[in-house]
Amino acid sequence: MYLKMPGWYYDKKELRNSPSAQDGIDFKTEMRYRKEGARLIIDTGSRMDLGYNTMATGVVYYHRFYMFHSFKQFPRYVTACCCLFLAGKVEETPKKCKDIIKTARNLLTDHKFATFGEDPKEEVMTLERILLQTIKFDLQVEHPYQYLLKYAKCLKGDKVKLQKMVQMAWTFVNDSLCTTLALQWEPEIIAVALMYLAGKLSKFEVVDWIGRTAKHLRWWDMFVEDVTMDLLEDICHQVLDLYSHTDSANTPDSPPLQPNKSIQQLPPNAQRTSNGQEKAVSP
Repeated sequence: MYLKMPGWYYDKKELRNSPSAQDGIDFKTEMRYRKEGARLIIDTGSRMDLGYNTMATGVVYYHRFYMFHSFKQFPRYVTACCCLFLAGKVEETPKKCKDIIKTARNLLTDHKFATFGEDPKEEVMTLERILLQTIKFDLQVEHPYQYLLKYAKCLKGDKVKLQKMVQMAWTFVNDSLCTTLALQWEPEIIAVALMYLAGKLSKFEVVDWIGRTAKHLRWWDMFVEDVTMDLLEDICHQVLDLYSHTDSANTPDSPPLQPNKSIQQLPPNAQRTSNGQEKAVSP
């Protein structure tokens, strides 16, 4: 089995025994709270034109935070803004705390925003210290995006179909942020699984790839070893479950953050604007 790095990865039993679960919040509700916080980070970040890496880093902080604290103790929308605020500084796309709160305010109902209390900025700034201690000042986070682009460049086949598959996989990576996959598996494995899913759905079958040798049965064997089909299927189903709900509250509804060039033109870490900020727009 693929060896997990220590520290930030949990099995499903551990995920179901979270501080929120111990605090009496059922698993389905906790998953909804995680999704709603992740969505606020993504929607707020999108409105503020933050790079996808910044938003993804903020979401990972958010998921990690709630492996140590209960949703009953720390309101999810306050935590979401705090995570985006910190991620902006770490990913060198800083935004003022008050601007993040103002943007989030426009996305939340009065009832939801009430959880920020009398002084929203003070709430977020105070929480930042707790967040830093909780994530043990482990600030650098890798995401599946870079691996998705790296792996795709090795695949041979119809360029148009390949591009379609990559765009679809990119969207799946975005939406996977609303799940706990980032707490379960390394970004390389998530990238492989969601490229596999996108390949199936877009009918892009990988038959050859750069660097292929006799020992490689599948293209991803070059990058991650001993990944079973059962594992890939499990990851795919966790993402597909996001789309299985018909009510709008549970349907991913943000615009996809997709690369706006052909895969062959994208450098390893996507594009950067003149101020160093990553840029990701729909094609």
